[in-house]
Amino acid sequence: MQNQGNKGNSTTVDWRPEPEVVADIKTSPQLTANKVDIETFRKEGVVLLKNLLPEWVEPLRAGLQLNMDDAEHYAFPCDSVGPNGKGRFFDSYCNWHRISQYRDFITQSPAAHLAAQFMGSDTVQLFHEHVFCKESGTQTATPWHHDLPYYCVDGRQNISIYVSLDSAPSSTAVRFLAGSHQSDQLYFPRHFVDGTDYEHDDEKMTSVTPLMNEVSEENIRSFDLEPGDVILFDFRTLHGTTDAPIQDRRRAFSTRWLGDDMVYCERAGDTSPPLRDLGVPPGGKMPASLFPVFSWDHLKA
Repeated sequence: MQNQGNKGNSTTVDWRPEPEVVADIKTSPQLTANKVDIETFRKEGVVLLKNLLPEWVEPLRAGLQLNMDDAEHYAFPCDSVGPNGKGRFFDSYCNWHRISQYRDFITQSPAAHLAAQFMGSDTVQLFHEHVFCKESGTQTATPWHHDLPYYCVDGRQNISIYVSLDSAPSSTAVRFLAGSHQSDQLYFPRHFVDGTDYEHDDEKMTSVTPLMNEVSEENIRSFDLEPGDVILFDFRTLHGTTDAPIQDRRRAFSTRWLGDDMVYCERAGDTSPPLRDLGVPPGGKMPASLFPVFSWDHLKA
C-alpha cells in the first residue's frame, strides 16, 4: 500500500487518464490459470506463481526508472524513509496512462485475464498500478496492513498482481498472513514512514497491532523471489515486511483489479490514492471512463 515521509500523498499532476485513452482498452491476452493456484488464492488470500512474467521485467524496470528520475512530473510520488532513516523507499501510482511500459503491461500482458479467473469475475476493471523501490541499505519496515481500508472501493472480488523486478530473499520480501482475507474485520490504514495509524472516524475499524503480536509464524507466507515471479493477493490479506536491511535493490510493479461486485464507497477518513470527485454515489460502479473495463466472451458463457 502507500504512504509517505510527510504522511500524505504528494500532489503533482492530475491522476486522471483522458477518456479516449481509456476507451481504447477493452481486452488483453489470455492465459489459463492453474486450478490449484486459484484454490490456494481463495483459501489463503495469497499465492506465488514462479517465473510467470519474466519478459516484463526489463520493460517495467525501465518504466519505474522514468517514474523515479522525474517523479514530480508523475502522480503521487512518495518517499517513506524518515528524516533519520537510511536508504530510500519510493513508491508512486496512477501513472499507467503516462508511462508507456506500464500501459503496455496492462494491455499486452495476461494480467487482466488472470485477475478475472482468480476473482471468479465476468469482468475486470483496472483500479490503478502501484510501483515500489527499496534501495540497498534501506532499513524501513512496511507496517502490517491490508489494502482495502485505504481504498475508495468495497466488495469481495478483488486482486493485486505483484511482479517482482529483482531477486529478494524472504527475509526482506513481503510477508502475508494466510487466511486473513476471510475476516470481515477492517484495520486502520497505516503511514508507511512510521507505522502510525491514519486518523479515521470509522468505529468499525481497529488497530492491527494486537492481532499481529499474537500471530504464529506458521501462518505467515513469505517467499524467496526472483525477477518475473508474481504474487497474487486479496485487498483484505494482511501483509508487511521486516525492518531487515535491504542488501540489494528491491523493485516491484503491482496492478490492482476490481471484479463484478466491487463498488465505490466513502471512507470515514483519507483514502490512498486520494481519488475524489468520481461522480458516482456510494454503492455505484467505478466509472468506466476513468477505470478501464476488460471482458472476454468465454468467461460469460
